Amino acid sequence: MPEPPFLLTTAQMQRLSPHFPLSHGIPRVDDCRVLSGIIYVIRHGLRWRDAPAAYGPHKTLYNRFVRWSRMGVFDRIFAALAAEGGPPSRLMIDATHLKAHRTAASLLKKGLFPRCIGRTKGGLNSKLHAVCDGQGRPVVLLLTEGQASDHRGAALMLPKLPPANELIADRGYDSARFRAELAARGIDACIRSTRSRKQPIPHDPTLYRQRHRIENMFGRLKDWRRIAMRYDQCAQTFFAAITLAATVTFWLNQ
Repeated sequence: MPEPPFLLTTAQMQRLSPHFPLSHGIPRVDDCRVLSGIIYVIRHGLRWRDAPAAYGPHKTLYNRFVRWSRMGVFDRIFAALAAEGGPPSRLMIDATHLKAHRTAASLLKKGLFPRCIGRTKGGLNSKLHAVCDGQGRPVVLLLTEGQASDHRGAALMLPKLPPANELIADRGYDSARFRAELAARGIDACIRSTRSRKQPIPHDPTLYRQRHRIENMFGRLKDWRRIAMRYDQCAQTFFAAITLAATVTFWLNQ
């Protein structure tokens, strides 16, 4: 059998393996090979059946990904590795739309698993909300319907914000409530005022220019083809793909 085109290193597996579920009964197929195959499929936007044969049966890759997604394994790995970086001194918050393929919208809205797919002027899409540290590495992620407002995403992520000195955001997050909640947490807000404010609130323009780091983060996540175009019907599996991509891209080699 030829060598797989991509394999996680021994050092990377040592960081990931403590968060894997225990194997009961028959030992699992090689975790390194299967997880490497899952990453390869998500990064290149392949159908599961098109995964290189060197990774083993494609059904094994798919079943492992779905099962661990529903168990929250990839979400816990992301949270654990992001926490190893320690509390950041600076945070950034923003959101981006992720297009949903028509096959992803075939799941019933009131089914067992939520879709998190909405309709906007750009068509069917989901919205990824993110909070990054000062280096542009994601620390909190949230998936909602495409039509969800930035304020709703910020309100849902606020309880998960790590302690920090300052937070940078664009004018989409300019609200008295959000500024007050940040102040209550001891976080200074560097947020551009909306044009509707009669008295604009000043902000540090030099600090605000650092916001490009979170935009760059979204761009790097969208380099993963199955994230830039959503094919997964269930929001659970799609969000697991996002957290896995964020872990491999930003936290696995730290």
